[in-house]
Amino acid sequence: MSERMLAVGEAPRTAGEVRGVVPPARAGVHDERAGGAAGDSGADGQEAAVLLDRTREAVEPELRRAVDSLPGTMRRVVTYHFGWEHADGRPAAGRSGKAIRPGLVLAAARALGGSPTAVVKAAAAVELVHNFTLLHDDVIDRDSTRRHRPTAWTVFGDADAILAGDALQALALRVLADDQHPAAGAAAARLAACVVELCEGQHVDTALEERPCDQVTLDECLGVAEAKTGALLGCACAVGALYAGAGQDEVEAMDAFGRQAGLAFQLIDDVIGIWGDPARTGKPVGADLLAGKKSLPVVAALTSDTAAGAELAELYPGLGPADVGRAADAIDRAGGRDWAQAQAAERMSQAVGQLSRAVPDPDLAGGLLALAEFVTRRSS
Repeated sequence: MSERMLAVGEAPRTAGEVRGVVPPARAGVHDERAGGAAGDSGADGQEAAVLLDRTREAVEPELRRAVDSLPGTMRRVVTYHFGWEHADGRPAAGRSGKAIRPGLVLAAARALGGSPTAVVKAAAAVELVHNFTLLHDDVIDRDSTRRHRPTAWTVFGDADAILAGDALQALALRVLADDQHPAAGAAAARLAACVVELCEGQHVDTALEERPCDQVTLDECLGVAEAKTGALLGCACAVGALYAGAGQDEVEAMDAFGRQAGLAFQLIDDVIGIWGDPARTGKPVGADLLAGKKSLPVVAALTSDTAAGAELAELYPGLGPADVGRAADAIDRAGGRDWAQAQAAERMSQAVGQLSRAVPDPDLAGGLLALAEFVTRRSS
């Protein structure tokens, strides 16, 4: 058996036991929002980078065809959001993102014996849904930058950004409805169910933000992370499996793989929100702390029953810029960063165990593992 995968059902104790998956370095982490290469050192990072380049090459034409079908005013908001145009409509050289989710669709199909070419429309549909969530999240969170550019709502206004996001969700389902592949119907149903889960996750997240810090639990926050991040990564993997003609057990195992990898991703993203390098994230130091977000490291620290956790509770939320360094240090001393990094490794361990159920052959699973590691081994 290759070192790239354990035997079926034999999950490792830590993600570091599989292909060198390790918690991210404490020196800092890199954010997908920055638009740069994440986790791109070493052979695994190079493999993932090649896969993502090929994904963009295959999927972006389908994305552009879909977006071109939108009415003119809405198309302008979307093309700006994707980085294809400037706000005034001039062509821009920006990329529409890393293509992680469509990359998972293609890699899952390939791993289970399907044709990556046949799944391109489904991969585009998943990416359209992802961007629907980004447009809405930026409005809800009042984030002013994404990939070093002003967010769509800051340029075009709340209403236009929200409506553009709504259009992308509808467009995703239309892309699947127009697809002649026999799995398109099942994929559309699964993607629609995922959208409901995403919206519920956002609803709960918003409700948690209104609660006092001492009334929020880690389990609740992990549930939100699974719904908001893990659900779509799991759906991407499941859609790829459906297009490959996989059985129900394999489809569900692939969904579970994506969900656990998504939780690992969110844990690292939350670390980024506190300790990420602004030059690479495109956001101010401690942006999530200034916004008062109840991210996973913050809640882990607040519920740690430590002196540092109590110190953080006196500061949080309502921080000013001068308090960011002290709050970040308190979270660190309370164990919030270490907990998040250890949890990320554990979730990757569980992801690998689920993947081995669906794809026992380690060579076939290599692309999926490379992509999962790519987004969970980010360092700045």
